Amino acid sequence: MSEETQVQAPEAENSEQGRRSPMEANQDGPEAAPISSTELEKLQGDYEQLKNERDQLLDRLARLQAEFENSRKRAERDKQEFKDLATGSVVEKFLPVLDNFELALKSTGTAEQLRSGVELIVKQMEEILRQMQVQPIATVGEAFDPHHHEALGSVERDDVPDQHVAEEVRRGYKIRERLLRPALVRVASNPKQTND
Repeated sequence: MSEETQVQAPEAENSEQGRRSPMEANQDGPEAAPISSTELEKLQGDYEQLKNERDQLLDRLARLQAEFENSRKRAERDKQEFKDLATGSVVEKFLPVLDNFELALKSTGTAEQLRSGVELIVKQMEEILRQMQVQPIATVGEAFDPHHHEALGSVERDDVPDQHVAEEVRRGYKIRERLLRPALVRVASNPKQTND
């Protein structure tokens, strides 16, 4: 029996080692050596350096976000100022026209004098529009173009080619090549051409 006891004792030691956690097993190895104060100071220094870099990056990010927000607000303000400046420039050109209309309303002249005064004001307005590169859209006699004309209906006419503008109801305008508003027109329906 004593031999059995001696044989079992080493097995008991092995089974105890088998039950130990990996951490406990590693403590016996070379990795379990305690960290020296020099290494600890180095790790703490690295940690402080990384923490400082992180803080600097967060500060930089916050500043960039603030700069971006300020730039966006400044761009909106500049855009509004530009719109106000452009609008003011246009309004300034039309103030003399408004003055002339007010003078015409105060006038005590005949209907013919009033009409000729209004015709001069219209010419003044057309000149201002021309200076701003705003042009009227050609209508009467032109082929109907849905990009520039808006049809109010058709009229039967034999003196105008079929599907051409017969009457202008409201003038249309474009600035350079950009349409401001289409011309309201009536389109000719020519029975002589339709039957052919």
